[in-house]
Amino acid sequence: MPEEVNRVVTDRLSTLLFVTSAEAMGHLADEGVPAERVHFVGNPMIDTLLRRLPSMDPSVAQREIGLTGDYAVATLHRPGNVDSPTALEVLVRGLHEVADQLTVVLPVHPRGAKAMEAAGLFDHPGVRAVDPLPYGKFLSLVRGSVVVLTDSGGLQEETAVLGVPCLTLRPNTERPVTIVYGTNRLTRPELIAEQVAGILSERNDQDRTYTAPPLWDGRSGERIATLVAGHLEGEAGPLRLP
Repeated sequence: MPEEVNRVVTDRLSTLLFVTSAEAMGHLADEGVPAERVHFVGNPMIDTLLRRLPSMDPSVAQREIGLTGDYAVATLHRPGNVDSPTALEVLVRGLHEVADQLTVVLPVHPRGAKAMEAAGLFDHPGVRAVDPLPYGKFLSLVRGSVVVLTDSGGLQEETAVLGVPCLTLRPNTERPVTIVYGTNRLTRPELIAEQVAGILSERNDQDRTYTAPPLWDGRSGERIATLVAGHLEGEAGPLRLP
């Protein structure tokens, strides 16, 4: 993916590298990045999520959309899912089978809207297409959902902290830590109906717990600031802010 090339280039140019997981430290070591440049700080995006969490009331988002009962949240935009008519046909069939079990709320990404409409995704009465939602409202909706079906990267991380099962409709992920510690699972469209049925049957299992990845605790920004300040002090004397 183009963004992966950009990540590698950025790593090569950076003096300090801040990683979200211990596994990432191993990857950078394999690529020859000196260990003294790499710091495990946690996930800054989760800082934002945890800061906003008290204001994320699922009932408000559900009421605005008119939801009652169980529902899934779906997001789709990657070329492998929405650009190929053949792949999209399989995906639509799988989502319709999920919609036979519970409402599927889909904030429609403009990139694939026409293709999804042409493929008949919105013809099922259980699929609720809505306009893209702002950050707080969208994650409020996710927080109250039974399961998330997505090809997004960031949503894999957010569900890992929210404790919402996530089925990622991709053959790979650049967030493997969400599979090791969190709620995430890679899957294929033809499997999602059965997997959602399993999640519905297990949701009242009191012994089923999820653990957020280490250091995804809302303090990543503090760690980064401390490390940057320490580095600047070492390079140019004591840090003095304007």
